[in-house]
Amino acid sequence: MASEAANGSLANEKAPETVGVGRYVEMEQDGGDSSTGVKSRLSGLLWHGGSAYDAWFSCASNQVAQVLLTLPYSFSQLGMVSGILFQLFYGLMGSWTAYLISVLYVEYRTRKEREKADFRNHVIQWFEVLDGLLGKHWRNVGLAFNCTFLLFGSVIQLIACASNIYYINDKLDKRTWTYIFGACCATTVFIPSFHNYRIWSFLGLVMTTYTAWYLAIASLIHGQVDGVKHSGPTKMVLYFTGATNILYTFGGHAVTVEIMHAMWRPQKFKAIYLLATLYVLTLTLPSAASVYWAFGDELLTHSNALALLPRTAFRDAAVVLMLVHQFITFGFACTPLYFVWEKLVGLHDCRSLCKRAAARLPVVVPIWFLAIIFPFFGPINSAVGSLLVSFTVYIIPALAHMITFRSATAREVWPYGTLVWIVF
Repeated sequence: MASEAANGSLANEKAPETVGVGRYVEMEQDGGDSSTGVKSRLSGLLWHGGSAYDAWFSCASNQVAQVLLTLPYSFSQLGMVSGILFQLFYGLMGSWTAYLISVLYVEYRTRKEREKADFRNHVIQWFEVLDGLLGKHWRNVGLAFNCTFLLFGSVIQLIACASNIYYINDKLDKRTWTYIFGACCATTVFIPSFHNYRIWSFLGLVMTTYTAWYLAIASLIHGQVDGVKHSGPTKMVLYFTGATNILYTFGGHAVTVEIMHAMWRPQKFKAIYLLATLYVLTLTLPSAASVYWAFGDELLTHSNALALLPRTAFRDAAVVLMLVHQFITFGFACTPLYFVWEKLVGLHDCRSLCKRAAARLPVVVPIWFLAIIFPFFGPINSAVGSLLVSFTVYIIPALAHMITFRSATAREVWPYGTLVWIVF
């Protein structure tokens, strides 16, 4: 027996640093509240989400928002064939890198829990994963890219709110509407974490589904305009501008780590992002293709597809639903920034929601200010896609995974390590 114990101890000492997926007991307990009160059950139904279904709704809802209305514009720049191919390519690549991020999260969390770390009152973020696995320099790069990307993503949502409402109420200018929606979106400081986005994620996906199919059906019913032309692509600059907008569309996994951490059992994440992407493609491909088929090159001067469709009750409903969804997407983009700020000022583990909400307000103010200064989101979409999304959610995760699993021992533990080296 003593010999067996000694052998077991020696085996543990020689075990590689990379370990298999553990069980996250504290998260499972958070989701296992057995209270029978009506109030508790209602709160659990609408507020406390952590299942694989909640993660799927969060990923799908967050992945496509205002960009749904600008994809036909991208098709006019790229042409029909390139537009479809880029959506499929970036969608699959985004799903792959989201999976790599999930692997790195599990690796980091497993190591920390072996050190008896407690995450009950702490939300793990991407820069912390990089710090724990690769060091402070990777942490700093990841933090800079991620925060900048989420900052401008939030700005885009505010600008888009003002742009969309203008189609049904032009009595106020767009900048004034930005003031109003900035104040509305500031209420997201009261949503503690992604764990509490259950009902919002579900409603957000319903809203984008309606809008996408409205665009497709309304365009087919409208038919092609007189003398319609489909001349794209015509210029190299326009071609790559359209490509970066699609790149931005499938770059929503900047919040993958926070969504995983909100799950009761993060091990179940695995293919959730891929399944969410496949559903999103059923929205983006028909809507963008149909609008481009109907209006062709007219889209080159109308970046928002709603501008070309006649005003009806259905279009107004789509505008209103997109406004609500942009509020939700603003919360998705801002919540990781809230966490970073809370950790900086030392209030992340504070139990008082009011104190945390007050501490978060300084994050909203500069976003609001930038949205007022730059009342246009088309060029920002392209800039964010080309400069930030490419590094934040494609290049950095792939490089981090390759370096983390560069040794033969690490690749033996994670069976797909060799495949990553071949692909990249």
